[in-house]
This record gives sequence, C-alpha cells and structure tokens, in this order.
Amino acid sequence: MREDLPDAPPPAGGRGPGGGQRTFRSRNTDRAQDLRNDASPPERLLWQSLKARQLGGHKFSRQIPIGPFFADFLCREHKLVVELDGTSHDVRQDEDAQRDIYLVVRGYRVLRFQNADVMANLEGVLLSILQALDLPTPQPPPACGRGREDP
Repeated sequence: MREDLPDAPPPAGGRGPGGGQRTFRSRNTDRAQDLRNDASPPERLLWQSLKARQLGGHKFSRQIPIGPFFADFLCREHKLVVELDGTSHDVRQDEDAQRDIYLVVRGYRVLRFQNADVMANLEGVLLSILQALDLPTPQPPPACGRGREDP
C-alpha cells in the first residue's frame, strides 16, 4: 500500500473507487423500478412469499428486464419466469404468446397464473412454482449435437 494515501474504507457495494450510488440509470432500470412501485395486490401478495429465499431457498427477483420484456418474477438459477395475468391479459393473448416464445427460445421456462388464483389459492400457486423449480433446468445441446449416453 502506498504510504502517501490515507487509509480509506473499501468502496461501497464493490463499485470501484469512491463507491457510493451510481448516477447513471438505464431506462430499463427506471421502468423496472416503476413496475415494482406500481405492483398490483396479487403481485405484492406473491412477492411476500417469494422474496428473501422463502420458497425452498430459491432466489427470486421481480420486474427484471429480459430483452424488451419485463418478467414479473424471475429465478435466474433455474431460468424460471413467473407471470401474473390480470384482466388486461385477456385482450393481449397474442402479445403474451410472442413474449413466451421470445423467453422460451432463450432457455427460460414460463409459468402463468391468473391474479384471481394468487388471491384465492396462494398455497396452490406456490406449490406449482416449487414443483417447476424441482424440474431440471433445460441445458443447451452439446456442440457436436449428440447427447451423453449413460451406461
């Protein structure tokens, strides 16, 4: 360590010299923050059970940008997207299908639940999510195009 520099605490949050808060925020980050702040009651209720690794020790994030879309809830480790659909999704079924295709092509699995299901049967929704997390995460095929054969 150089003797002419005063002892300084390590940077906050590992953000390099000076640490502290970033001043730059992308539009996606701002939009994600707005979506989190404007969460519907079913989203808030489900989040209470998903946050802080409460569901089987799995880490979830909410309103995460994936390409041009925002996942309501995402477990990155298992590439599982959980979407809640309200009445507005009744008229957006084609858009939801395109979104699901976009995510699936990129290796994500998508679970969709109606807001009413979360409000009336939260335990059933959580059980469905937990069962999906117990399924193996899809792996890309090997470069040679042939899978490993087990004896």
